[in-house]
Amino acid sequence: MKNIEDIPYIYRESAISYSQSRKHSFFESIMNVVVGFGVALTSQIIIFPYYDIHIPIQSNLAIGGWMTIISIIRSYVLRRCFNKITINKNYE
Repeated sequence: MKNIEDIPYIYRESAISYSQSRKHSFFESIMNVVVGFGVALTSQIIIFPYYDIHIPIQSNLAIGGWMTIISIIRSYVLRRCFNKITINKNYE
């Protein structure tokens, strides 16, 4: 990665402001997924009975757990990709 001095002056502020640490990206991904998991689980409990789908809460939690792990990975990878694209554009 280039030093900040290598970035043209007009792009420096945006390169710094759009850059996000891996730790911050991971934390943001986890928070996003945790909130999404709560919304999804609540939605399933409310909506499924209207479609005559009856799943024990343990099954909902187990399936939700696997989907949460997948979602955290997906969200983190996408965040890092977009972060890299933004930084690369600022180097041009």
